[in-house]
This record gives sequence, C-alpha cells and structure tokens, in this order.
Amino acid sequence: MVFQKEHLDLFLVPSGLLIMFAYHLFLLQRYIKNPHTTVFGFENNDKIAWIQKIMQTENRDVTTALDVLSLNNSGATFLASVCLTLSSLIGAWMANTSTIFSSELIYGDTRPATMSIKYISLLVCFLVAFSCFVQSSRCFIHANYLISIPNSEVPTSYVELAVIRGGDFWSIGLRALYFAITLLLWFFGPIPMFATSIGMVFLLNYLDTNKSPLLQHHSSNKIIRGNDVTCHVN
Repeated sequence: MVFQKEHLDLFLVPSGLLIMFAYHLFLLQRYIKNPHTTVFGFENNDKIAWIQKIMQTENRDVTTALDVLSLNNSGATFLASVCLTLSSLIGAWMANTSTIFSSELIYGDTRPATMSIKYISLLVCFLVAFSCFVQSSRCFIHANYLISIPNSEVPTSYVELAVIRGGDFWSIGLRALYFAITLLLWFFGPIPMFATSIGMVFLLNYLDTNKSPLLQHHSSNKIIRGNDVTCHVN
C-alpha cells in the first residue's frame, strides 16, 4: 500500500483528539477525587466561602453580590454571542465554494468531503460552547433571584449549587473553545493540528493544576467534590 498524504489525517487527527479527551478525563477524575489539586476546586472553595458570608449576614449587602454575579453573567453572555457569531460565519463559509484551504501547500487531505467534516466539527464545537455559556448565564441569573429575595430564608446550599453550576458550564464552554482551536489548525493540515493538541495539553495541565493551599476561611473548611459540598466546621 502506497502512503499518501491523505493518510496523515486518518492517523494524526484522531490521535490528537484522543490525547485531548484523555487529558480531560484525567482532569475530571482529579477534580472529583482531589479537587484541591485543580484550579476549579480552589476557586469553588472561595466561591462557597463568599456565598456563606453573604447569606449568613443579617444585613447582607445584596447590591455587591448582584454586581459580582452580573459581571459573571455579562462575561458568559458575551462569549455566547461570540460563539453564535462564529457559528454563523462558518455556516456562511460552508455555503460558499471557497478553495482557500484546498491549496497544494497544505500537506493533508483537502478533498471536499474532508473539508466538510472540518467545517462541521468546528461548527459543533462553537455550538457546544454557545450552549454552555447560555446555561452558565441561566445559573447566574437564578442565583441573582435567590440572593435578592427580600425577607426570605433561602438555604445557602441552593445559592452555592447555582453559582458552582454556572462556573462549571463556563469551564465546559471554554474547553469547547480550546477544542475549536485545535480543529481550526486542522484546516492547515493534520500536522499543525496534532502539534497544537500536544501543546494544548501541556498548557492546560499547567493552568489547571493548583499547588497553592486552600484558603482556610473562618466559618468553615470546605471540601468540594464536583457538585457535592461537604462541610467540616472548625
């Protein structure tokens, strides 16, 4: 069997995606079992302490709390708009018969069927990111309602769940954008895509790893396990 440049896509592209998926499965396992070793667990610890300070104060500063949540909501809405815009551009690009990425300079499979797969894969990533950012915005808006209810005794765990879920959807949306970056490099050939996947894993591992000790807040010492919160009172 004679080796052709189209065969690189069959090997390097699935390998790059497999490396990315394997890393995120490893990250998910670490987030569930040892959340303090990840940036997500470190941030969730501070979020829960912030929520408890607000909810347990008799005259809580609702305005400040709503301002903080509104900033998160604005960020999620902005990224959702960007993803939707990029998805529309990709759809319009697919409708045209462009040959920019079909040049002989690109070492890989540039057949029309493969180009369609590239466009669809990239479009799926942006749509997943859009959906996650919309859900993140929904969770932050729900937390706004819970905090701003006058003269009510809303359980703190309800607010914690809404805020943490919003943060989780935000993180998943960003992960979808990271996958979109690697798929975008696929348009320039399978070799740049595979190299980007490896570099992305090393970069994300550096960014996702937490080596700082958790802040020990006075009210409680938290251990975060995914969406479950275990409290140990000092």
